[in-house]
Amino acid sequence: MATITKRQTADNKPYYTAQIRLKGYPAQTATFNRLTDAKKWVQDTESAIREGRHFKTAEAKKHTFADLADRYIKDILPTKPKQARQQKQQLEWWKDKMGAYLLSDVTAAMVGQYRDELASGATTRGEHRNPATVVRYLAALSHAFSVAVNEWQWLEDSPMRKVKKPTESRGRVRYLDDDDRAKLLQACKESPNPLLYPCVIVALSSGMRQGELMGLNWRDVNLKDGFLILHETKNGDRRRVPLSGLALSLLQEHAKVRRLDTTLLFPSDRNPQKPIDLRKAFASALRVAEITDFTWHDLRHCTASYLAMNGASLAEIAEILGHKTLSMVKRYAHLSDGHVSSVIESMNAKIFGGV
Repeated sequence: MATITKRQTADNKPYYTAQIRLKGYPAQTATFNRLTDAKKWVQDTESAIREGRHFKTAEAKKHTFADLADRYIKDILPTKPKQARQQKQQLEWWKDKMGAYLLSDVTAAMVGQYRDELASGATTRGEHRNPATVVRYLAALSHAFSVAVNEWQWLEDSPMRKVKKPTESRGRVRYLDDDDRAKLLQACKESPNPLLYPCVIVALSSGMRQGELMGLNWRDVNLKDGFLILHETKNGDRRRVPLSGLALSLLQEHAKVRRLDTTLLFPSDRNPQKPIDLRKAFASALRVAEITDFTWHDLRHCTASYLAMNGASLAEIAEILGHKTLSMVKRYAHLSDGHVSSVIESMNAKIFGGV
């Protein structure tokens, strides 16, 4: 039920107070200078209340984007420990741009404007952010808005629904040919850091991420049966990693001189409770081997590439690298063309016979 009451100011100017009372909802009141505005407000507000839109809109006018970002960082990120640090930094960036705006004023156009600024802006190292980085920033923002819509009911809908994500590149494939691989391994073997060579060999033979490798504890390694268990992985699943050949023998030798003051497989000399930092040693080995445009993560690309060239299927590569889907390993598909051709040839010979 709605009522509109005509009143007068102290100087005898008319104004109108509109009030809506609907069972089960708090009363809503607003004041207008014109009767037509009051009637329109009543009509629109009653409709919004019955459709469940009104109070979400009201909440959106009470909270700024800074409120949303702060609450998400405080309440939600602790439940996502693997992504917490990175997503906090991403949300802080959005907060710096949009924090002062009410949620009701944050639009898809505004987010799109800052998305473009993010894409064209330089990082702290002077590099431009690539599309994949922008997509991750947008993903963090999108989930924050989704929580605000679905759980907190601060918004009726997320502005992210209308924001276009940039197209990601097919992904980098950088691997070492036989000559460069031999030169790098020789430089690692001659490095003053005795752990560089075994770490690089294990990384190449297993495809483990650097964080996975450096986080290993001795209890995770079974040298007798030749495997190790990764408990903390990027996709959240445990992963069993086979060990064989040179990598296994090097770890067996490493076990003979393991430190007893730490559980880490590759501890730091300065602080045995932290993993060793091989950045300087690896960079030095790359210089000695005269290899450019190569990072530690590219060792993982090498593993995937060698697997593809030796006939492994994309599903097998994904399982070894710890990817839940094939999309991340499709970049290596061209390297297994020979294997695919032999499969097609075998199938044709079987069903059609020799010609």
